Amino acid sequence: MEDAQLDLAPQEAAVLDIIKANPFAGQQEIATQLGLARSTVAAHIVQLMQKGHILGRGYVMPSETRAVVIGGAVLDRKYKARQKVVLETSNPVESSRSMGGVARNVAENLALLGTPTTFVSIVGDDEGGRSLLRYMRERGIDVSQVAVSDERPTAEYAAILDPEGELVIGIADMGIFDLFAAHHIERIWPHLASASVVFADCNLPAETLSALIAKRRDGRFRLAIDAVSTPKAVRLPEDLTGIDLIFMNLDEANAVLRREGPDLIMDAGEAALALQAAGVREAVVTIGARGIAVAGLAGLKHFPAVKASPVDMTGAGDAMIAGTLHRLIAGDDLYRAARTGALLGTLTTESSASVHHELSARFLEANMHRLGSDPALSIA
Repeated sequence: MEDAQLDLAPQEAAVLDIIKANPFAGQQEIATQLGLARSTVAAHIVQLMQKGHILGRGYVMPSETRAVVIGGAVLDRKYKARQKVVLETSNPVESSRSMGGVARNVAENLALLGTPTTFVSIVGDDEGGRSLLRYMRERGIDVSQVAVSDERPTAEYAAILDPEGELVIGIADMGIFDLFAAHHIERIWPHLASASVVFADCNLPAETLSALIAKRRDGRFRLAIDAVSTPKAVRLPEDLTGIDLIFMNLDEANAVLRREGPDLIMDAGEAALALQAAGVREAVVTIGARGIAVAGLAGLKHFPAVKASPVDMTGAGDAMIAGTLHRLIAGDDLYRAARTGALLGTLTTESSASVHHELSARFLEANMHRLGSDPALSIA
């Protein structure tokens, strides 16, 4: 406990910690979290005011530059076969477990880069959910707004790999995200309203994404969204007005734009501009080893991929998003921010983890030279 809190009783300290994490927390919300009566919480708040720890509920202000990340938190399990996989029998494997989910990865990257970050998701009331929350707290991420449900287990993805590391089969249980209904956006609105950037992934249900986009019009934050996958991309509404920045690859862009057959878009730049025409303010469309196309306020530019010595591609796209958002919050325009995002994505491929073990603002700065002097090639 901090020295400044030595004059507090344990329950008073617990109430203060919740108010610091959420200045807008109501007395009943605090009481529910701590298992106390509302009247007891009210008495503790009076004591906190008298002891000079708060000026009143709501006066502990959030950071001026802050990100809120909404979406998937997933337990990832990998099973790599020691020899050729034989179906319909037992196969000896080497197993590993890690924390995954697009939004969760983005939140961890942001926090390690030094951006104050609140993560919003839903996990099961199980050991997996508790492990995810504990891990993220240790990374300095505010998880006070993560919902816990006893209706479904924490989301999980399992991959069976052959001896060369190629995917044989992947299975996913993501049903818990169906429980993240539109009313959750209202519940967390004070956190969103005070953020610089709100990022969401398309693990959220279509109705929840639509509610967030519509609610964005009442806020001052910048709303960024990632498609996650082609099937999940179609959860976005046809009218994309209200989205400030969108991230996706060509296949996802075609899905969002309802383009198929002879209308299929084959060029990332064309796709980025088409997304703008559909209502998005700015768009980043990735094209793998060929780089990214950025449709910003000053037109369309292409950025070549940063040369890499890849070890594992897992998490590269999430790192690219986080690097971009980190620099946008710092004041860069989208073109400069996307350059940094592309670099962070490359650095992540050179690590065996989905979030680089050495990541920090200093680590990123030490690698900025890899971008060269002028990596942007205008294509418009």
